[in-house]
Amino acid sequence: MPLAIHNWMRAETLEATLARIAPLGYEYLEIQGTPADYDTAEVRRLLKKYHVNCWGSVTLMLGERNLLATDEGERANSVQYVKDIITMVKELDGEMVSVVPGTVGKIVPGARPEEEWEWAVASMQECYEFAQTAGVKLGIEPINRFETYFINRGDQALALAEATGPDCGVCLDIFHMNIEEADPLATIRKAKDRLVGFHVAENNRMAPGMGAIDWPELVGTLKEVGFTGPLSVEFAAPVDRTPANPHPDSIDTDPQGLTEEARKFLEDHGSSALTEEFYTFLTRKSAETLLPLL
Repeated sequence: MPLAIHNWMRAETLEATLARIAPLGYEYLEIQGTPADYDTAEVRRLLKKYHVNCWGSVTLMLGERNLLATDEGERANSVQYVKDIITMVKELDGEMVSVVPGTVGKIVPGARPEEEWEWAVASMQECYEFAQTAGVKLGIEPINRFETYFINRGDQALALAEATGPDCGVCLDIFHMNIEEADPLATIRKAKDRLVGFHVAENNRMAPGMGAIDWPELVGTLKEVGFTGPLSVEFAAPVDRTPANPHPDSIDTDPQGLTEEARKFLEDHGSSALTEEFYTFLTRKSAETLLPLL
């Protein structure tokens, strides 16, 4: 298994991200799910320059992005958003898109369970057919109950994947699993035939190696089930504004280039704008913890 990392966790140029991760042993990037922000020809040039490949992307389900919205227009716009990400990933020679079906931060249902399930399946099937034509895999990602009421566990993601299509997969994230799964390793074993992506952060969402997860056991289980894709680092360092902060210079008090959407997404994840020094530390710590196990 190679090592990958997302780039939504800090507002900076893509080249700054690639220049940071390439010397640390990262071979892949999961590019931020904002296709309107990228010229894929320029991204391809930068990836080639730093000898990094695109593994895929993850949907950033903010605002009215919701594959199971009660409003038909919102569902249609959300499906188109996922299709745009699929197109971006295809143009970057990537392999998969991790799909969070519902709006991140929406924890109150909008309709009856059977209605929302029907809408989710129909939306996913349309995305799936488009992805199949593009040669891109989809992985439905469960996230914890404090971020969504819909698809929190691996068995729920598997049920939606099975309803979507025979080649629809799941993407698991050990941070969310640590909250929601009774036995994360058993969930990995159950999902093995559809496991197309795996995201990693500590139980406290710090960088791997800064919490309580047994990484040798986790990586060993992924190898056991035959998962060969990258481990995608996706920490979101929690903000500590007290004197107990062990990293007092971690918060960037004057972030440059941080859009309102990006700021909200970070804050919704309990994080904030991080200084370049602290972000580099987290990126390096992740690599130092995981690479010897891969």
